[in-house]
Amino acid sequence: MLHLPLECKRSFSASISPQYSLIHRGQSAKTPKPSYRLYRSGRLLFACADRAEFLHRFGSVISLYVAEASRKRTFVHAGVVGWGGRAILIPGRSFSGKTTLVAELVRAGAIYYSDEFAVIDKQGMVYPYARPLQVRENGSSHQTERPVEHFGGIAGQEPLPVGLVIVSRYKPEAHWRPRQISLGVGLLKILDNTVSARRAPAVAMSTLKQVVSNALIVRGVRGDASHVVDWIAAHFGSPAIFPGLTQ
Repeated sequence: MLHLPLECKRSFSASISPQYSLIHRGQSAKTPKPSYRLYRSGRLLFACADRAEFLHRFGSVISLYVAEASRKRTFVHAGVVGWGGRAILIPGRSFSGKTTLVAELVRAGAIYYSDEFAVIDKQGMVYPYARPLQVRENGSSHQTERPVEHFGGIAGQEPLPVGLVIVSRYKPEAHWRPRQISLGVGLLKILDNTVSARRAPAVAMSTLKQVVSNALIVRGVRGDASHVVDWIAAHFGSPAIFPGLTQ
């Protein structure tokens, strides 16, 4: 259960679609290394020799399917923290630097919500998806799970409206000089990271309009994550204070 999506439950059904199958071959004279193969409805998804790697990749496959197929919530590839009763949304896929920024915000006192998906209802409220942070060591592709307590933080419990959206990309030594962008451009940037955008575009658009309706959206290139945190603190006060935003 550790590698499955949050809050999943056992269920029994006569009809299962899609169906996932694991074929494991142990070590033998003919196969010096064990192998794990994952199939979905008879089609091979991937194969690997390491059990831990298999479980991690299997968890990612299931989480992505849940994100795409969900009918009640819209899933966006994003980091999320709570700051003064509102959510800060940081859309981006792997290697965009969102986990580093989320961890730095948590160190500064923000409430942890997610470093993987922003889970959003039809009213635009963001729910916690507080799995351990997936930290990349020294810029490598290898990820290490770190609980939020490792960064001196706590996980959120209640849904929040979005107050700030940060569209950024990491560039070493860059200076953080964000500029405000329009709600329309911001919505498209978030939509580009929305898992169900192709399957259910109308629902995704309707949900994201609620997300951006009362949010400030900024874009920029960032270097050290601490500079972004300092900018947020300078403009919006401490994590306990988030003044009203004007467009």
